[in-house]
Amino acid sequence: MEGKKRAIKEWAPDDRPREKLMIKGAAALSDSELLSIFIRGGSAGKSAVDIGRVVLNACQDSLLELGRRSVNDLMKVKGIGMAKACTLVAALELGRRWYSKKATHYPIIKDSREVAGYLRPHLEHYTYEVFGALFLSQSGRIIQDFEPISTGGITSTTVDPRRLFRRALETGAVSIIVAHNHPSGNVRPSKADEALTQKILNGSKYMDIKLLDHIIIGHEGYFSFADEGRLA
Repeated sequence: MEGKKRAIKEWAPDDRPREKLMIKGAAALSDSELLSIFIRGGSAGKSAVDIGRVVLNACQDSLLELGRRSVNDLMKVKGIGMAKACTLVAALELGRRWYSKKATHYPIIKDSREVAGYLRPHLEHYTYEVFGALFLSQSGRIIQDFEPISTGGITSTTVDPRRLFRRALETGAVSIIVAHNHPSGNVRPSKADEALTQKILNGSKYMDIKLLDHIIIGHEGYFSFADEGRLA
């Protein structure tokens, strides 16, 4: 018969997540061990590490998928109450914000790859479409961080170009890069995406604010209208 499970405090120091972090550094911990530090206590015969494994399993062992879960989603996992769920969601949001600030070390955007890298933490975790823009100076320097302009459903969002150009004028932008996500992961533009891009392109010429690109962000890749020669 299997013996009673030992609490984490009874484990060897090198196996306890907090002690292991102190001795070996955060990089030495598994995803479930890192989660256990935020989860803190276990429940119903399961340690915090066990619950961390259950959380990951419920998210297909994907931290990206975990980042898309709401407090209510996480509370459906046995052993995760409101306090633990809020702690996990807050920790993941801090991670996104850190990555976003790290991305600002690219003060001047040079190509679509850099744009996609900058935008990914802003967009890829959403389970619905979000459309927004980056506002840039004459040199290509970002002068206003990514701003959502509109949000929508799983497959589309309605965008009012007037709001976009109003913000561009308010920030003093010389050029803009617009972007949105595809929660499905397929980054190919839809007919609606193409029509919206053309509408913004026409408006940008009238406003004398250059549209540099329209980027579509998916789970693993991106699509650039500029790279595909679709901004002529």
